Amino acid sequence: MTISNASLHQLLPTSEDVEFYRAHGYWISGPIVPAGVLDAAETGMARLYAGDTDRPLPGDRPLGGWRPEHGEVLRKNDYASLVVDELAALVRSRLIAACAARLSGATEIRLWHDQLLYKPPESVLPQGGGVNVGWHTDRQYWLSCASTEMLTAWVPFHDVGAAEGGISFVDASHLWPDDVALDFFDSDLSTLDRLRGSRRVEVVVPEIPRGAVSFHHCRTVHGSGPNLSGRPRRSLAVHLQPGDNHPSLRARHGNDDLVRRDPEGRPDYADPAVCPRLWPASPDHLAGLPGPAVHDDGA
Repeated sequence: MTISNASLHQLLPTSEDVEFYRAHGYWISGPIVPAGVLDAAETGMARLYAGDTDRPLPGDRPLGGWRPEHGEVLRKNDYASLVVDELAALVRSRLIAACAARLSGATEIRLWHDQLLYKPPESVLPQGGGVNVGWHTDRQYWLSCASTEMLTAWVPFHDVGAAEGGISFVDASHLWPDDVALDFFDSDLSTLDRLRGSRRVEVVVPEIPRGAVSFHHCRTVHGSGPNLSGRPRRSLAVHLQPGDNHPSLRARHGNDDLVRRDPEGRPDYADPAVCPRLWPASPDHLAGLPGPAVHDDGA
């Protein structure tokens, strides 16, 4: 898919879209990911689950997360794009990174890390089982980062809405005066009720067609409910950092064990092998992650 600069501009968030993102903490794009890229990502997901990867993580570290012996649970595999070429191609989409730059106001966008996600349908779970993603903010897990303007692009591989257990946002929660302590792995979505007395809590579950991408601010509270569609919900969360992000040393993150060190021994969140620059286009946009090059004039 070849995209001219003029066409690229037409697909980016408008000033009204940016205003919406800054007021509400999330934004849903139009169709910006080609079907072929998503088809390939589906293939890459299946390959990863079968143990077929293109390389180990930097330092020959094994990939953690879901394995077949874990059964029908929420599958989460961090850093999948570093080991599977088809997922790397999706992560390096020019349009995703350009939208993130426009929304956040950053002049440079780098990958932070990614999460491959698979939510099984309720119909295959034991009676009484349930697979929800608990309410949380991404920021609470990124306290190693100085930036508070990081954001996530959530890319479903198919049409997703409430029936599929799609991503749900607490509207404008990124503007709350303080961070809340919530848990990704707490499937009890009623935990949000304890906040209703002190904050305005309005939950939004957008319908996201295949090819569109959901973006949210790192302080936006989000989660997801049960998948009632009868088919697995499949997606990739692409976590993104502005170019000026650097370690805050308040906490540690898994990235600290993968990236190179600077001369003072601190983790380098601009390491092109782990956190390549995605916008503007650059050599490490194409080659920072191993694998086949992705043409810079395509998405």
